[in-house]
Amino acid sequence: MSKVTVVGAGNVGATCANVLALNEVANEVVLLDVKEGVAEGKAMDIMQTAQLIGFDTVVTGCTNDYSKTANSDVVVITSGIPRKPGMTREELIGVNAGIVKSVAESILKNSPNAIIIVVSNPMDTMTYLALKSLGLPKNRIIGMGGALDSSRFKYFLSQALKCNANEVEGIVIGGHGDTTMIPLARLATYKGIPVSQLLSKEALDDVVKSTMVGGATLTGLLGTSAWMAPGAAASFVVESIIKDQKKMIPSCVALDGEYGQNNICIGVPAIIGRNGMEKIVDVNLNAEEKALFEKSAAAVRATNDVLVEMKLV
Repeated sequence: MSKVTVVGAGNVGATCANVLALNEVANEVVLLDVKEGVAEGKAMDIMQTAQLIGFDTVVTGCTNDYSKTANSDVVVITSGIPRKPGMTREELIGVNAGIVKSVAESILKNSPNAIIIVVSNPMDTMTYLALKSLGLPKNRIIGMGGALDSSRFKYFLSQALKCNANEVEGIVIGGHGDTTMIPLARLATYKGIPVSQLLSKEALDDVVKSTMVGGATLTGLLGTSAWMAPGAAASFVVESIIKDQKKMIPSCVALDGEYGQNNICIGVPAIIGRNGMEKIVDVNLNAEEKALFEKSAAAVRATNDVLVEMKLV
């Protein structure tokens, strides 16, 4: 029997729970939220599709009752608030850090062996906070951003190539932000053929740029943050853990010398299996990519410094 908890029943959390159920990733999915009735209502809504779609996963909802999350194998944290007009970065980090830290500690009390997937923003910093505050081994704390960014990269590649997105391979590393992510165009392929042989440099540059502002583009179109792809990306990572698929998924994980970095959580290719992050994969970056990665890491560290200033780590 497998159990997954999704904390935060907003758009991303509810979508994650829904995809987990549709794909029957776990036997049980618990959706938890602080707002009375929201998680219960969304869980009920999902369950009322079970006989229409034909899945057997049981989805339940609860309001701030962490006892219902006990013995979860994986916990996805989507809690937090988006940045509002006039709100400083420090204010956003302070509010979300307090939420994420409280949630993570409550989860751990009820599911001491759980693997934690962080979705809350700023994701790299919230992953670092979870790692530092919980004291868990680094394989059990994973930030989701790379899975989402890489999916967006493959989408834009498929649009440029006019091909099936499932036949395209591409990964994004670095921080989960418009200026910090690094789509590795050099390594992207279409059915094993380097896309650099199929697209002009200008077209490939456009794909990279579109990927980097992919989230902002959707926010502009929707008037709010996207949720379909983020929720599905979180479910994708959960599935690789629960089913021990050992997929290579770009993930925000703690580095101890890998890629020349220490004491930071940032996106790199990693093997994700039943033990969480099982291996970091070195893709041998070239000089230009290394420089971009170092710049990205510096930006993530600057955000992490706010946690230090606020004495949260």
